[in-house]
Amino acid sequence: MSGSLWLRPPGPEGGWVHVGHAAATGRAAGGPGSPGPGTGPGTGRTDTLPAVPRPRRAAAGGGGGRRGTHGESADRLGELVAAAVHPDEIAAVLESDGMNDEYIRLTYGRRDSFALAEELYARVPRSFPEPDGVTDPWKVSLTACLLRGVIFVLPGLAYVLGAPLLEGPPDRLGLPAGTLTLLAGALIGWVWDQTLSHRAYSWLGLGDRAAARRTLLAGAPAGALLGTAAALAVPGGPPFSYGFAAGQALYVGAATVLLVLGRERALLAALAPMAAGAVLSLVTDLPVPLRVALLVVSLLAACALALRELPVRRGARAAVRRIRDRLGLRPGERGPVRWRMLRGAEEDPARRGPRIGDSVPYGVFGLGTGLLVLYAALGEVLSGGPAEAVAAPSAVALTLSMGPAEWLLHRFRSGSLAGLRAARSPRAFRRRMLTTLTGCLAVYLAVLLALGVTGTLLWPHAPGLTWVRVATLLLLGTVMWTGLLLQSFGAVRPAAVVCACAAVAQSLALLAGVGQPRLVQLVVAAGASAALAVLVCLLLGRATAHR
Repeated sequence: MSGSLWLRPPGPEGGWVHVGHAAATGRAAGGPGSPGPGTGPGTGRTDTLPAVPRPRRAAAGGGGGRRGTHGESADRLGELVAAAVHPDEIAAVLESDGMNDEYIRLTYGRRDSFALAEELYARVPRSFPEPDGVTDPWKVSLTACLLRGVIFVLPGLAYVLGAPLLEGPPDRLGLPAGTLTLLAGALIGWVWDQTLSHRAYSWLGLGDRAAARRTLLAGAPAGALLGTAAALAVPGGPPFSYGFAAGQALYVGAATVLLVLGRERALLAALAPMAAGAVLSLVTDLPVPLRVALLVVSLLAACALALRELPVRRGARAAVRRIRDRLGLRPGERGPVRWRMLRGAEEDPARRGPRIGDSVPYGVFGLGTGLLVLYAALGEVLSGGPAEAVAAPSAVALTLSMGPAEWLLHRFRSGSLAGLRAARSPRAFRRRMLTTLTGCLAVYLAVLLALGVTGTLLWPHAPGLTWVRVATLLLLGTVMWTGLLLQSFGAVRPAAVVCACAAVAQSLALLAGVGQPRLVQLVVAAGASAALAVLVCLLLGRATAHR
């Protein structure tokens, strides 16, 4: 019967059993669809595999008489078997159609629905029906991604514009004055705001934009305070470096608010005065008051735009009403508030929102990658090398490449979705996934190398790009991109563990003075990139990971 799914019971002389009919009636129908003699319990003929033909679509207007409910059930089951991405999906369909384990043992000689489902999954070729008007949910604008990459880099021009404010004797490690102060504040702010961003994005994913804004309203000022405190904890910096670090912490908090809420163009406009002043300072000597004014204008603009996006104008009455609604209290009702809060959380887990613990791995991932980028730029200097060994172009290239990296992540998701539609077996899908992964990673590394070479040529007194530096840069790029790829699939914990272990290993080698700094960086980056590559192949090689 065209378009139907038939199973042959065990035994060489057994007939064909119509799955839809058997599921609906609980027994095999007579005639050509009934099991032949010598099948069933006590015959001992249970070693023949069910022969399942490839599902075929019925011809338009084909004859064969009127199709009943059983035929329609078989058509539906046949299509579901062919479109399943895992045998458990077939088992669920079999059980929902009334095929219990006893019936499956008596009729097909299989242990249970899961064993039969695995049989069907192995014998029926994959055939995923294409819906009409398929849209690509992962299609994003390359311009928007490049804009975000530029926004990540532009704040670095503030150090160019504010260089006269940081004049003084070198830091303890021979770095320019105030470097350690600013690095401490930036690193703590980076970790905090990575965690804060994930929590706010989680609320946005639940459709609660107001909760995301409240999270940012509470978290951004706290992050600014933590970043400032970390900078103040570093002694010996120039007096102005601490004020600069405080402004840096405020900017990071404001930028986090604007980027999470999708206000990239507003942030770019806020950075325009500072960026223009930095470029102008490269060709002429600007007075210090003008430099300070441009920095303050950009900072205040970013903070004002962030405040405009947050619910800071709501009065106490609105806050009380919101709390009362979340606790389930009616106007004028009193009672044990704590008990009501706990009861509401138990009855409706969605009220609790995303767990804070789920956002911590994102902060750990940010800390690990931040330290790796820091060591790429300052590893030789921190180990006692000359100040001229600062590889700033590598750090700039990695930061600027985050824009193309984001776009390529979306391209990979789009390619994996196309692979799900086109592949007919798990092996074929894995092949297509690896091909797409290799292509996207190769494009990203090519862009990163071009940025590194260009930055080295344009940066005054930058150290040359030796083969060790090039290999380290590309390996770090692989770590960053594959880590972000795992993070986009929700596998942030293994990525965070790998990056954190790599940062700890490099820190210990630096403190103990083990090995030559460049070679240590190369070995650590190679180990981390290999570990993440294995994780990507293991976790993303399964079709179910791309749902």
